Amino acid sequence: MTSNVTEAFVWIWLPGTSVPVVAGRIEKHGRLHHFTYGRSYRERDDAIALSPFELPLQPGSFEPIGMNTIHSCLRDAAPDAWGRRVVGYKYPDLAADELDYLLLSGSDRIGALDFQASATEYVPRESDHPTLDDLLQAAELLEANRPLPPELDHALLQGTSVGGARPKALIDHDGKYFIAKFGSSTDVYPVVKAEYIAMRLAVLAGLTVTPVSLVSSLGKDVLMIERFDRVYTATGKVRRLMLSGLSLLELNEMEARYASYSDLADRVRQRFTEPQATLAELYKRLVFNVLVGNTDDHARNHSAFWDGRQPSLTPAYDICPQLRTGQEATQAMDIGGIAGNASTLTNALSVCGKFQLRESDARAMIEQLIAAVEDNWVRVCEEAGLAKIERDRLWGRALLNPCCLQDWEHLSARM
Repeated sequence: MTSNVTEAFVWIWLPGTSVPVVAGRIEKHGRLHHFTYGRSYRERDDAIALSPFELPLQPGSFEPIGMNTIHSCLRDAAPDAWGRRVVGYKYPDLAADELDYLLLSGSDRIGALDFQASATEYVPRESDHPTLDDLLQAAELLEANRPLPPELDHALLQGTSVGGARPKALIDHDGKYFIAKFGSSTDVYPVVKAEYIAMRLAVLAGLTVTPVSLVSSLGKDVLMIERFDRVYTATGKVRRLMLSGLSLLELNEMEARYASYSDLADRVRQRFTEPQATLAELYKRLVFNVLVGNTDDHARNHSAFWDGRQPSLTPAYDICPQLRTGQEATQAMDIGGIAGNASTLTNALSVCGKFQLRESDARAMIEQLIAAVEDNWVRVCEEAGLAKIERDRLWGRALLNPCCLQDWEHLSARM
């Protein structure tokens, strides 16, 4: 069945509010999705642009530019591979397009936007607070291409609007909000524990990182990532608007290979709050990704809060070591250093000037990050319950791979 949906209304939680209002309308024209702000929204005293780069707050219809078929700041709130797989399961006869994914995925999505068929009535698409066990069981059945019993079918809606390719769900507990990440049947190493370890090491290395914890469900590890786009207040749940690195750079998925740390640093210098401190933090994240073998540092894994005045960098998230089959590796987001995109410390050092860092300061920063990883590695692995055989697989293949240390004047002791 071909989709016949041609429009959707964009609802937004304005900064500090707990009730959404209509911001505008998306209209489909061929392959392109045009956006228009509502006049009543533009006339609000507290109205903000959805993006200062793509959708400034002004009248008229905005058409996506470049390779975009929908504005990237709107695509930020759409489901990615996992969510689209769930929508495909729930609507197997529908040849879904972008508007269908926006309207059929869960309403508790990343950031402060949602999408509705109505401009006057907001009806959230949420399930009835399924348990973590229910969510994990539903994700495993879907991964195995097995039918879900009715009591689990609706549980899958939780997590459809969260980005990424891996199974995940959204959890509310004791006034806090979490993304729950599950293991996959295709995992060849303990990915959940590896991500927990990398995130904990990042905290101990001094990076600004969202809190994580490991829990067990049905005898399996689940990574609980505390959400920073939700704040609980006396008036209710407040959502924080976010822009991904892709939308900050006005790129889409097909153009992600053009996203670079250098261009993102330019955006920080030009528009962000506290640009000097933010540049140093962004540089630490680049170096740390190289150190722990997180080569999946694409532009959607970098984000900024947007309050209508200035962007500010969110805490780091989605830091997961990747096992290498060989020695050499490249980062998903372009480094643009003396060795191109190679995942080496000397390559990262060569671009420190882009982050307004002197080479001596950048070198000292890198040494501090190396020491933090080495000093805390064993303790954090024990904290995660990672077996020694798996610890040995990660160390040297993902974390502190000899290739990343090539030509670096540092001797790393194997743990």
